[in-house]
Amino acid sequence: MNERTLIGDLNQKIGEEVLIKGWVDVRRDQGKMVFFDFRDRSGKVQGVVLPNSPAIDIAKETRNEFVVAVTGLVNKRPEKNIKISVQNGDIELEIIGIDVLAEAEALPFDMSADGFNLDLVTELEHRALSLRHPKLQAIFKVQAVIIDSFREFMKSQDFFEFQAPAIVPATAEGGAEVFKIDYFDKKAYLSQSPQLYKQIVMTAFERVFSVNKIFRAEPSATTRHLTEVVSLDAEMAFIDSWRDVRDMSESCVRHILEQVKTKCEHELTFLEAELPVMIKETPTLSLTEALEKLGAPTDKDLNPEQERKLCEMIKTETGSDFVYVYGYPTKQKPFYVYPNPANPEFNEGMDLLCRGVEWLSGGRRINDFKQLMNHVEEWGMDPAKIEMFLEAFRYGAPPEGGFAFGAERMTMQILGLKNVREACMFPRDLNRIDGLLSK
Repeated sequence: MNERTLIGDLNQKIGEEVLIKGWVDVRRDQGKMVFFDFRDRSGKVQGVVLPNSPAIDIAKETRNEFVVAVTGLVNKRPEKNIKISVQNGDIELEIIGIDVLAEAEALPFDMSADGFNLDLVTELEHRALSLRHPKLQAIFKVQAVIIDSFREFMKSQDFFEFQAPAIVPATAEGGAEVFKIDYFDKKAYLSQSPQLYKQIVMTAFERVFSVNKIFRAEPSATTRHLTEVVSLDAEMAFIDSWRDVRDMSESCVRHILEQVKTKCEHELTFLEAELPVMIKETPTLSLTEALEKLGAPTDKDLNPEQERKLCEMIKTETGSDFVYVYGYPTKQKPFYVYPNPANPEFNEGMDLLCRGVEWLSGGRRINDFKQLMNHVEEWGMDPAKIEMFLEAFRYGAPPEGGFAFGAERMTMQILGLKNVREACMFPRDLNRIDGLLSK
């Protein structure tokens, strides 16, 4: 049996007989000859079945998306037929044999690069098929690099990776936006955030991070919200202020952007995506300063339109697509966020905005046990439900803080997608679990 050659390696096999395995991407029957585009995980190549080839009969019966094993000669194309801008545009496979490994039914829509122009609902309804298209594969290859780069950066900074539980006895953020589940006739929840667990683990390992699924029961059908997302979280001990968290998160985002630029050049070009600009020092404003800059009342939070306008102003003034905003009203944030000692009505939490959308949230946390217990009472929390969390602080916890962001939203913003569902392989929202719930 011949050893399989990946399509991406065919340039090294010019003049040789090879065996490739993959899918029929496109078939073009020219009468006496049949042309194919084949694809596998490494790319695409054009093949031709000549009139005298023993494969001519089966070539005429083969359709798009058939899974095939193809034997052929790798030939250099004539100079006039070379396509420099196309992968393997300088070679062609002269097909000797085709073995059909699996047939495919007639496709419900055009899968060619030019014909693939589906509305999002149709794309999601046929997710198992649409994932084969290079546009979607490019999106998720970029997302994989985002997640890998986060993990790579965290480990380079001596952060310890752990896995937080998805089933929890109480919610980290408070509020009603949680999924309740029956747990052996007891009440439990799907985790909104690994926040409490990463703070617990921080008291043992100092620097920790996690890549976890989180769940938000938000009855929202906006282009920015999902009920299940991949959350990338980090927590660090022995900080001096929230600015240490800002600096670490800025370095992390910068590393991710650099890696996407380096490793995803083809995908960025294919998707016509322009990476956001992060200048040497990201502009940083207090919430009050941001609202004053916008000419808005300073007793409220930023709304989505104000976030968009602020980012536009910062971009015009500095060239940065990013801006940090810190110092939010204490009561508007979770119980564990550290209040500003000089003005306790505002906290030392922060958000990173980019292109009008929140990318990342974080800040300093309360580490003093008595202060934490006061907040638990003020926020109406039940101490019994977070006893494990409180125990970590009862027995000594260092000054600490952390940050988190969603992989899907970052993917959406980096690639300029219009809807976060485009950046989620199997999106869950108010109306969908795989298929539409209305069905």
